[in-house]
Amino acid sequence: MKLRELIVISALSVMCSEAFAEEFNAASYEADPTGDSVCTEQIQKTIDACAESGGGTVVFEPGTYLTGSIFLKDNVDLRIDKDVLIKGVQDESEYPDVYARVAGIEMDWPAALINANNVSGIRIYGEGTVDGSGSIWWDKYWNMRRKYEEKGLRWVVDYDCKRPRLMLINESSNVSLEGLTLKEPGFWTVHICYSSNVIVENLTIRANLHNKVGPSSDGIDIDSSNNILVQNCDIDCNDDNFCLKAGRDSDGLRVNRPTYNVVIRDCIARRGAGLITCGSETSGGIYNIEVYNLKAYGTHNGIRFKSAQGRGGTVRDLYIHDIQMQNVKHAIKLDYNWNPAYNTVPEEVRKEIEQKGEKLPAHWEKLMKKVPEKQGTPHIKNIRISNVNGIDCQRAISMRGSEKAPAKKFILENIDISATKAGKIVNASDWKFKDVEIKADDESQIVFEKCESMSGM
Repeated sequence: MKLRELIVISALSVMCSEAFAEEFNAASYEADPTGDSVCTEQIQKTIDACAESGGGTVVFEPGTYLTGSIFLKDNVDLRIDKDVLIKGVQDESEYPDVYARVAGIEMDWPAALINANNVSGIRIYGEGTVDGSGSIWWDKYWNMRRKYEEKGLRWVVDYDCKRPRLMLINESSNVSLEGLTLKEPGFWTVHICYSSNVIVENLTIRANLHNKVGPSSDGIDIDSSNNILVQNCDIDCNDDNFCLKAGRDSDGLRVNRPTYNVVIRDCIARRGAGLITCGSETSGGIYNIEVYNLKAYGTHNGIRFKSAQGRGGTVRDLYIHDIQMQNVKHAIKLDYNWNPAYNTVPEEVRKEIEQKGEKLPAHWEKLMKKVPEKQGTPHIKNIRISNVNGIDCQRAISMRGSEKAPAKKFILENIDISATKAGKIVNASDWKFKDVEIKADDESQIVFEKCESMSGM
């Protein structure tokens, strides 16, 4: 049986369970549909009442509901209809810190707007909209980043600037996320972490505003999770559109949970950093992945692999096929040295912290913990990429393995890319090319450096 069939059968089990007939209307618990007052408590009471009755569906009268973090429970569905807007309140106190993984390490971090944490058997669905009102956190990030860069702390600003995700599915199973429009997250849009049997379909994600873009506004991140099906989604964001992750550096290696058995199909990426990205958090490993029938329009990268020394983990057994790209910067890209480790605290910053009688934050220590060279060397191998068509690209192929671990056993077949430059492959071995045509405006050809056993080109 093919991987896609296994994943679809597993994911469909989410939707084949007995439907919960009883509805719990948030209006009955005095949730305000005008958007004039915060109704976090009222929505949570509705969810809790539904759970106490043994399960059902939480629904809303037409209107706008201003809320902070809400937490779903076992067998509680959340239906957001076409004329319903769930809008995040711009108040940090409404997003309590929870201990969770974020950007590859476990730490205290604000809860998401909608949280499915340690639950099973839920649907979050409808034709309505969830808006994170995230621009206030975007401004917070850029202001903090400027200050941190002056102190030599660029590497930690993403972790110190705590921003709520829009949706978090964490340590959960048999979850379905369907049909919604998701807008303006403070941080990532949909984060599926430590979870299994999840189906995500027919989402429209618009993470940017017309006059500004959201930093780290990933679309859908699948993180140390398995048996995941993502289909028929349309994403415009300012970071990775569809992304596979598995932990970062020493903390990711400690947790050691892989991402595997994932199908992503029939989706569109518009603005963003990557149509399909593996990494850079690779520590737990990523394998048994099928990605097909995806389109990229103006996305920064098309097919992208990224990791770094110190991260470790193996990315293997990926089948990516039937991909269309237009106006992307890099059609196919691999980088083993993405954002390399430079996690050190300048002496003046250490003294400043010590003078206050404080210690370095725990998450700083995690990010600075050294990983032995062998354990921290990432490996990317056994990748098949076929039936790719790209036009108006800047660079067709940019693949750079490492001398310690060359990019191994790639198969590229039926590739047709028109680009400004052909590109380069460095530190690779045992590649096979079949029917690969690169048409470069500058008439360049693919350059091979430190490569072995490259057949067909």
